[in-house]
Amino acid sequence: MGRLLRIVAVTGMPGAGKSTATQRLVGEGWRRVVMGDVIRAETKRRGLEPDAKNTGEVMRLLREERGQSAVADLCLETITRSGAEKVVVDGIRSVSEVEAFRRRAKVLFVAVAASPARRFALLKERGRSDDPLTYETFAARDRRELDVGIGEAIAMADETVSNQRTTPEALAAELAGLVESWEKDGAS
Repeated sequence: MGRLLRIVAVTGMPGAGKSTATQRLVGEGWRRVVMGDVIRAETKRRGLEPDAKNTGEVMRLLREERGQSAVADLCLETITRSGAEKVVVDGIRSVSEVEAFRRRAKVLFVAVAASPARRFALLKERGRSDDPLTYETFAARDRRELDVGIGEAIAMADETVSNQRTTPEALAAELAGLVESWEKDGAS
């Protein structure tokens, strides 16, 4: 890696708007690493369809096999290979993941918040292969995420932005403003 690795680590419940919030940073040259992509790739590598059930199981298995920071460790391998110095990590699910990143970089940890109703509507619009089709599967996914520790991670974030009543552009601008302030303060 180069001089000083800076990571903006983003958490939030599924569908809260994490990727939307980070779009402007990516447009400004930050490299994006999506933790869910790491899990989907590992699911495929294990010969499974990357649907909600299988990705959830692989997420659990990775943590059993390699520890609670397993996905963060895989992301750090990707970051190291890329040589990037400014990285947005999309999809933090536990405090242990943030701790893994903080051992290697200066980290700004941000939560994106939205109500369950708003998140379910946004996920239905998105339509990714592992997005829930019914509210029951959405609620089950939320429970699985909470079991992994995402609630504690959200509570421990350095900053929080709301995606409840905003536009994608305003959400991305709010996060970019937080990052700009953090960088001016010496990325500490």
